Amino acid sequence: MVFSSLTFLVFFLPAFLIAYFSIPKKYLSARNFVLLIFSLFFYAAGEPAWVVLIIFSASMDCLIGLFMERYHGKWQAKALLVLSMCSSLGLLIIFKYTEFFLGIFGISVTFAPGLPIGISFYTFQTMSYTIDLYRGKVKAQRNPIAFLTFVCMFPQLVAGPIVRYSDVAAELTKREITVPLISQGISRFIMGLGKKIIFANHAGLVAAELLGSPYASTLGIWLGAIMFMFQIYFDFSAYSDMAIGLGKIIGFNFLENFDYPYVSKSITDFWRRWHISLGRFFRDYLYIPLGGNRKRAVFNIMFVWAATGLWHGASFNFILWGMYFGVILLIEKYLLNNFLQKLPAFFAHLYCLFVVLYGWILFYFTDFAQLGTATARFFGFGGSWYDYRAVELLMANVWVLPILAIFSTRAPIRILHYVKERMPVAEPMFNFGVACVSFVLLIGQTFTPFIYFRF
Repeated sequence: MVFSSLTFLVFFLPAFLIAYFSIPKKYLSARNFVLLIFSLFFYAAGEPAWVVLIIFSASMDCLIGLFMERYHGKWQAKALLVLSMCSSLGLLIIFKYTEFFLGIFGISVTFAPGLPIGISFYTFQTMSYTIDLYRGKVKAQRNPIAFLTFVCMFPQLVAGPIVRYSDVAAELTKREITVPLISQGISRFIMGLGKKIIFANHAGLVAAELLGSPYASTLGIWLGAIMFMFQIYFDFSAYSDMAIGLGKIIGFNFLENFDYPYVSKSITDFWRRWHISLGRFFRDYLYIPLGGNRKRAVFNIMFVWAATGLWHGASFNFILWGMYFGVILLIEKYLLNNFLQKLPAFFAHLYCLFVVLYGWILFYFTDFAQLGTATARFFGFGGSWYDYRAVELLMANVWVLPILAIFSTRAPIRILHYVKERMPVAEPMFNFGVACVSFVLLIGQTFTPFIYFRF
């Protein structure tokens, strides 16, 4: 089940909200239980076999946390942390990377169970709990229902943002739900729905046709890459918007996951704005423990970015993609920092977009032969400069591209806020319009899951 489906919007979400708000707010434990049951049903609708896995993983870390707090400051606590890390990462490695690692040694197998949806996200969430507990930053959660609710809550279960236990610990036991927050949550959810249905799905169709063609020209590769660049932003940020919006409706405040990354003027700034929760996780739990900038900074940056790439998928192209950005970040850190600060904003912005655009080529093609061909044509080698289909799609989308570009900036939100201050009814009218258009398009579209479901 996905947020942008009629099943979710027409049946699941209304049923959940009715059940959730029918319980008086003073019975928070009962609300948590309702949230947990609906979350498990939400997950089971797409992956019924893996409900047991997520319950096992969460229960394991919940139990470990209780003993870890008992032995805080002693060697047993460190042993329990190692056990938690091994069990969490072990499950992730088994289900996500078995075929990949065996393939390195020439062993070709097909791992029948497949990849449990959301395992990369909820594994990091449970790890953040035990690590922070070991560091003394949080207290152990003694209520198993509350802990399972933290891990399984459906708004952010499948594709983030990566919510740390410390972010929501207080709200698991006490949370305020107000009309303004519910209103903000509805607006945010509808904004995400529009991003997904109106923008991401259209950009994805064009990108898939052009990047999937073995005969694509340089124009075709460029247009396909640009459309994929917009698709992955609107798709992933849409999910984050919908998750944050749903969280506000039920009393949780999830941290922002995107901050208009395509307005960046450097790759350093871009990665402060893109998938913020993942960046936070690797910074606090890998980069800083390795030594950060204090020692072996070059190694630490490259190691973290190789890990970031591998987190996205069990394929060498993702590792290459991560290391590509690691190298660019090192170049900016040690060579280009002063130059980029003095460079006119327009040219700095173009530089950033070009680097990011080719990065999405590395990200898109898991087959190295296809990646090599796409790279050659991206830089104008090995094929024609244009083809009929690419020109046709360019002309058909010549008005769409500026809209996608504008809506990937703050401009529409600023305009909406400006109008809202002078005409308060503008926001609900806008939301109603976006919702209506999204529903109409949704009825006619085929099933299009969020891109990050496969990570």
